[in-house]
Amino acid sequence: MSRDSRATWRGDEAPPPLPRPGACGWLLVGLRGGAILLVLTLGVLLIVPLRLAERLFAGPRRPVTGRWVQGVCRICLWILGLKWRRIGQPLRGPGAVVANHSSWLDIFVLNAAMPVFFVAKAEVAGWPGINILTRVTDTHFVARDPRLAPAQAREFAARTRAGHRLLFFPEGTSSDGRRVLPFKSTLFQGFLDPALPADLAIQPMSAAYRAPPGRDPRFYGWWGDMELGPHLLAVLAQYPQGSVTVRLQDPVPATGETRKTLCTRCEAAVRQGFQRG
Repeated sequence: MSRDSRATWRGDEAPPPLPRPGACGWLLVGLRGGAILLVLTLGVLLIVPLRLAERLFAGPRRPVTGRWVQGVCRICLWILGLKWRRIGQPLRGPGAVVANHSSWLDIFVLNAAMPVFFVAKAEVAGWPGINILTRVTDTHFVARDPRLAPAQAREFAARTRAGHRLLFFPEGTSSDGRRVLPFKSTLFQGFLDPALPADLAIQPMSAAYRAPPGRDPRFYGWWGDMELGPHLLAVLAQYPQGSVTVRLQDPVPATGETRKTLCTRCEAAVRQGFQRG
């Protein structure tokens, strides 16, 4: 599966050749892949009754299933062998999260750091396999259609008032994991909607990957025309794994900001956290 090249960062250098699994690598692919698939399947099956219970007793809030998804992602990272750590604390009160984007691994890594609900383009809803995970985890889909903008803004406001932490990738695409791409300020206009809570804050989050010893520093990055299958196999087969550090910076209040100033402050915070690694 490759991505739409119109929205894909390519960079100046071609992606490095992915290592092909050897005999031991294929064994790890089978063991790790099978275990992760089992955990995800059980997680999906059990989240359905949990979601029904939430609707009965908590309405639109997600006090249980958010933590459930976080636990599932932590187990998957443990199975994979990817070491991770979180520095900083999640914001309290109404808000959203913005982060840099390096890889499909961000789904597990950022969810492991704090319960979040990803924001993705509407096309992702049709990707086989991934569409199941996005649906059961309440991914917030957005379409590039101005006619749908008012309805999408109302949904964003409703979810924020319900306490959902929606996570946005302002770069608009993934990178090679060695940089933070410029943020798109148009995204931040949505954080200034008067329908949102007056004390809304945006928490910058950064994820800095460290490649395994002897591997290309861009090993965990997934970008350009890279196919998902070969990259998935290379990561599953890798031993030993590298690591990733997630930093949660101080929340940035939206009050008194413009979309450009809010974008600039959040981008600077994400870059600072990324550079500290």
